[in-house]
Amino acid sequence: MKNKLIQVANDTNSFLKSFIKKQKKSELISAMQYSLFPGGKKIRSKILLDMGVLLKVEYNILIAIGAAVECIHAYSLIHDDLPCMDNDKLRRGKPSTHIKFGESTAVLAGNSLLTMAFEILISSNLKINEKIKVDLVKKLSECSGHLGIAGGQYLDLSFEKKKISKNRIIEMEIKKTGKLFSFCCAVPAIIKRKNSKSIKFFENIGANIGLLFQIADDLIDFKSSSIVAGKKTGKDSKKGKATLISLLGYNNAIKYSNKIKFKIINDLEKYGLNSNNLKKTLDYILTRNK
Repeated sequence: MKNKLIQVANDTNSFLKSFIKKQKKSELISAMQYSLFPGGKKIRSKILLDMGVLLKVEYNILIAIGAAVECIHAYSLIHDDLPCMDNDKLRRGKPSTHIKFGESTAVLAGNSLLTMAFEILISSNLKINEKIKVDLVKKLSECSGHLGIAGGQYLDLSFEKKKISKNRIIEMEIKKTGKLFSFCCAVPAIIKRKNSKSIKFFENIGANIGLLFQIADDLIDFKSSSIVAGKKTGKDSKKGKATLISLLGYNNAIKYSNKIKFKIINDLEKYGLNSNNLKKTLDYILTRNK
């Protein structure tokens, strides 16, 4: 599993480095590259590829789309770390982008990564039908804006130090984290021009994977050290963040995550052995310590 993650990360990074190299240079490139590389574990890209196996979508096409996803993810982390947001000074074991380059540069680098994601999707080098490209841009836009990542971050901040219901916490975590996973899971179905019901089926799986990922991330914040995690831990409790751990308790949150995992696997049962890669990725998400 670890070797496959490394391969996906290397291939995604290679694509991104090549894409950036072909662009005109600007003063923001350094800050953009700083946040992208080495760039974490690429779990979202791995999920995208796992789902691509189910519908037999070409690997290189998915790597390119995964690179766009990683640009969106990197942008969201840059902005989340800002003093006006979560005020985190450490990310992936190194100073956050705003600490390294300053707040204004970090904001602009994040904005540039957001727009670069869509440059990748509409690039002539991405060999898919133009109508499909439009559908992908539309879906990724929905998952990144007020209905997705941005809206989820707003709720996350507004829920601090308040008593929030389980359903509202789940809504927030699906927007903040699940929507981008929903996109990753829906991509192969969109490329294969499946009907709206089929695309929604895969989106729902992605939302559950995102929820699973967020619970695992919150568990890391709860129990891991900053040295191991590569970011400050214990901050959720200090800030009064609304999480399923704070609501349900540590052990019940683990039980709930196992319940979600079982539902995802059950939903994909009809794909048989082709879903084994995804199952291994889910195991990794739940057992990782950073």
